[in-house]
Formats: sequence, structure tokens, C-alpha cells
Amino acid sequence: CALTRTHVQQQNLRWKVKDSRGPKYEQKVTSFGIGDREEPLLEESSAWTENRLTSQVKDEVRKWIRLNQRNKKCSKRKRTQDEVRLEKLLPDQLVLLLESLLEEKTLQPRTLLCLEKTYCLREQDAEVQHRWCELIVKHKYSAAYRDVEQFLQDHQAMGVYLYGELMVNKDATQQQLARKSFAKIQEQMDIPTAKVVREMLF
Repeated sequence: CALTRTHVQQQNLRWKVKDSRGPKYEQKVTSFGIGDREEPLLEESSAWTENRLTSQVKDEVRKWIRLNQRNKKCSKRKRTQDEVRLEKLLPDQLVLLLESLLEEKTLQPRTLLCLEKTYCLREQDAEVQHRWCELIVKHKYSAAYRDVEQFLQDHQAMGVYLYGELMVNKDATQQQLARKSFAKIQEQMDIPTAKVVREMLF
């Protein structure tokens, strides 16, 4: 028997109609040909999300720069991080944040301490930890040298670049850290990687 209009509506029958504009849009119509609706593909939605997340990181970078300026001027030890509302960030956002902060000429020890505590950087993935270690080396943040040593042990391949950074600064303490770390793990490293690191250190 013929379907009633109500029954068809309840079933919400739809057909995909090939659109002359290409696969970018999908035109959906009901069995009565009523109204079409355009839906952006997943990549468009992803691009919007990516832009939003990137914009959020830029906002956080500005907050950290302002906080660092306050820490530089502040002579008394106080919890300046409480004066700034910092947002939680995803791992990929943290990578962008730390890479942006690496461009800063100077970050105060108090800023770096707050940074680690805010995002629990020691507990993040290898990509985030790597950027954190770069910040430690660049600003000679000796309070966190243990983090660098641990990273070199846990992520031997990714740590090659850090060995170079530790040596290029020509800081005796950092060079000693590099040689000490290499001595501990050189037997565990693959031959090509160990050779590259050895040439940088000696």
C-alpha cells in the first residue's frame, strides 16, 4: 500500500544528490524535495577547530610574556601566577606554546617554575618534554637540569638535538651534564646515534 505523508516524514527518507559544486558539499532532500541543507565536510570543521585552538595558544603566550615581565620587575617573592588566569591546553597546544616561548630572549626562573607547575610538563608526552628541555637549556635553568638528564635517558633518539644544545652554549655545567648523561646510556644507544653524539661531545 502507498505510504502516507506522515509515515514518510517519520522515516525521514533522504537521498544524496550529486552537486555541481563538487564533493565539498552534500545536498540532502526529503522524499518531497523540500529544502536542501549544505553541510561542510569534516576538514572544514577541523580547520575551524584548529584556528580556534591556535588562537587560544596565542592568548596564552601573551599572558606568559606579561607574567615574565612582572617576575623580572618583582623583587619580592610572591605568587604572581595567581594574578593571571591561565587556561588548560592540549598537548599539541603546549608544543606551540613552548615553541613560542623559546623565541623569547629571557625567561625568569620564577616564570619557568610556574610554567612547569601549571602544565605538569614532566608528565607530558615526549614532544612537550622536548620543548621544555630546550627552554631549560636555553635559559640555564639549573633547578630543572634533572629533567634534561631524564629526557636524554628515556628518549635517546630525540635527545640528540639536546646534546648539541648543551655543548653549543659553552657552559661548563651543561657540558658536564651532556657527557655524564651520554656515559650512562651510550651502551644502550644504536651505533649510528651514539657515533653522532660522541662527535658532538668530544
